[in-house]
Amino acid sequence: MRPPLTALHVVQPGDGGVARVVTDVVGVHVARGMRVAVACPPGTPLADAARARGAEVLPWPARREPGPDVLAESRAVTELVALVRPHLVHAHSAKAGLAARLALRGAVPTVYQPHAWSFEAVEGATAALARRWERWAARWTDRVVCVSEAERRRGELAGVRASWTVVHNGVDTGRFGPFPAAPARAAARAALLPGTPPGAPVVVCVGRLCRQKGQDLLLSAWNTVHARVPGARLVLVGDGPDAAGLRPGAHPSVVFAGGVADPLPWYRAADLAVLPSRWEGMALAPLEAMASGRPVLLTDVDGARESLPPGHAAHCLVPPGDAGALAGALVRLLLRPILRQSLARQAHQHVHARFDVQRAGAALADVYREVAALPRHRPLREPIAQ
Repeated sequence: MRPPLTALHVVQPGDGGVARVVTDVVGVHVARGMRVAVACPPGTPLADAARARGAEVLPWPARREPGPDVLAESRAVTELVALVRPHLVHAHSAKAGLAARLALRGAVPTVYQPHAWSFEAVEGATAALARRWERWAARWTDRVVCVSEAERRRGELAGVRASWTVVHNGVDTGRFGPFPAAPARAAARAALLPGTPPGAPVVVCVGRLCRQKGQDLLLSAWNTVHARVPGARLVLVGDGPDAAGLRPGAHPSVVFAGGVADPLPWYRAADLAVLPSRWEGMALAPLEAMASGRPVLLTDVDGARESLPPGHAAHCLVPPGDAGALAGALVRLLLRPILRQSLARQAHQHVHARFDVQRAGAALADVYREVAALPRHRPLREPIAQ
């Protein structure tokens, strides 16, 4: 009898959306009889959640950003691979992809999932260096898994030559449940936003407080929105490096909820979810919001069009970086409750039909079997060019 397939996930620290993706996929794979190990910083919500789903959790005390510690972090990956002896390693996001591929260099079947390309987060010489690294490291990558066709195309345009598979992000639709009745919204608002008038529209943005997610643009737009819809409330759910800089000068109608282990109650309290990102691969938060029965407003970055139901782009998509367009779309949606309700029902049905994590988990399991079965023709432990 064949031993179960063993996968080692190496996960970049500090990204809640990626952590939720990994956690849900781990649960699917453990239920399918796979042996799963997760290497991540200890004491994090991901470590606790992965352990609860049945994974072996191994401490990998890495930093989020590349720096002088990267060689030590790569050596730690090598040690973890020797301990686990996996059939394959799945590295998530740029930092884990850097450390794992430097460590392995083709010695173990390797899957890399960028979750948005590193070169989109930087400019100038740093962006050029990041593109060069991604092109070089593709030779040590048996499969690059992208979360949207748009993310794959962006990688190709950057010159990354790889074996590609697109696996859209998925959510645990069973956890989000059927389309919510009005009492669920009222109960969530009473618990999270006591004193908010029943008719006041609530906009929720779930995401790390950082330049990528664009909360600064949202706050710039919000003064216009509140002037047109005076009772509206905006809630920013999340924490991150920009938290301190966003609070000063924020409108009194803005609530900073901080980081949360589970954003579901906030989706239930919302009338509309918004994510004004500057770049993405395919953001998880909008899928979660739609699974919760909430309409979403997104910027037209990678994955946004692929995540929305047909016909929603006209109402639910604005250009990235355009605070004026964002304000206008928010006002239009907040002033049209019947439209929001229609969009919400369509979004809920769409995500439950197309973006269930069981489908994503099955697709990744197929990738794992293909990669693990590949003959290792190329030289292993290929040296790094000087």
